[in-house]
Amino acid sequence: MTPVFQHGQLRLYLLALLGQRPMHGYEVITALSDRFGGTYRPSAGTVYPRLARLEEEGLVRRSDGDRRSTYELTDAGRDELEARRGELEALEEGIAETVRERAARVRDDVRSSMHGLRAELAAAAQEAQAGATRTTPAGDGRATSHARYVEADALLRRFRDELRTELRRADAAAGVGDLTVETLRTVLDSALGAVRRTLR
Repeated sequence: MTPVFQHGQLRLYLLALLGQRPMHGYEVITALSDRFGGTYRPSAGTVYPRLARLEEEGLVRRSDGDRRSTYELTDAGRDELEARRGELEALEEGIAETVRERAARVRDDVRSSMHGLRAELAAAAQEAQAGATRTTPAGDGRATSHARYVEADALLRRFRDELRTELRRADAAAGVGDLTVETLRTVLDSALGAVRRTLR
C-alpha cells in the first residue's frame, strides 16, 4: 500500500489542522483519523515528533497544561501555511482520492468476509437443524427446546460481554472507527437473518 503522506505532506497538514484551532496532540491524531474516515490513524510516535520539530522551527507554540500540552500556530506558522495554500489544496484532493480508494478496498474486504460468513452460518444452521431432527425424542420437545434456548442465550450473552470488552478497550486506546461500527452492523444483520431462518 502506498504511503498516505509523501515527504513533507504530513508536516503541511499538521499546520493546516492547527490553523483551524489549537489542539492537544491526541486531538490532532483524532482529526487526522476523522479526515480519512477511520481508514488511517497515525501513531503518537508519528505525530508528536513532527509537532516537536514544528515547535523547534518556530511554526508552532506549545502550552503545557495540567494534564496535556496544547499546540497552536505562531505568526510564522500562519505565514507558511498561507504561502503554501496551493500545495494544501492539491494535498486535500489527494487525500480525498486516497480515502475513496481505501474505503473501496475496505468495502470489498468486508463483502468478501461477509459472503464467507453467510455461507458458514447457513451451513451451521442446516447442520444444527438436521441434528435437532435426529436427536429430539417424541414427547420431549418442550424440555429440549428450553435447554437449547438457555444455551443460545448464554452464547449470546458471552458474545455481547466479550465484544463490549473489546470495544471499551479500543475506545480507551486508539478509538472506535466508522469501519468497526459498519462491520458490526453488517455482521449482526447477517447473523440475525441466518438465525431467524432456522426459527421458521
